[in-house]
Amino acid sequence: MMRRALALLPVLALAACNSGGEPDAAATEVPRDVAAAAASAQAVESEYGTPVKDRVATLGLLNKRNNLSQDLVMKPGESRRVGNVVVKLASCERTLPWESPPEVGAFVQVFVEERANAESPLQWRKVFSGWLFRNSPSLNVVEHPVYDVWVKDCAMKFPGEEDSPAAAASPSSAAKPSGSASGTPTPAPSPASSPKPAATPKPAASPAVGL
Repeated sequence: MMRRALALLPVLALAACNSGGEPDAAATEVPRDVAAAAASAQAVESEYGTPVKDRVATLGLLNKRNNLSQDLVMKPGESRRVGNVVVKLASCERTLPWESPPEVGAFVQVFVEERANAESPLQWRKVFSGWLFRNSPSLNVVEHPVYDVWVKDCAMKFPGEEDSPAAAASPSSAAKPSGSASGTPTPAPSPASSPKPAATPKPAASPAVGL
């Protein structure tokens, strides 16, 4: 009986691994050696807009094996682990709101725990380090057979963003004073003339009577 139970342990462990979906990004901690390697990528302080440390980026993570994807909402300097992949965000940027075409970018590092070959032990390896661009994904691609990472958004604001040329081109209509375009006040319409009373008819003169 004991031998049967021991023989079933590997099968149960494998079934538990295969039945679960993609683990949550906050379920596991980032290994210390990976955190130390990721710390080498420091966020570059931009001279415009929200400070880098206060920006919030949204990254997409796809596991090609099970076709499951999830969003990672992170601040610069944060690292997230999902299973055997770690994503580190160093910085994110976006173009000025009145520039066209708009662009969003993020400096990302990706670490994956895998084997170099069938005989090697599992170890963390950096598979990507660089800028990812939302509207130009072909400029830099995370080339990995299992995982893909891309940038979706970078939440930040610029000084005077509310006074952009687009907003200035269509100002809200304010109440205009009555009058002509030259500013001359329009005279008020004269009141309607009240009807005149009908003339009272005079009595006819009586004929003269001879004396």
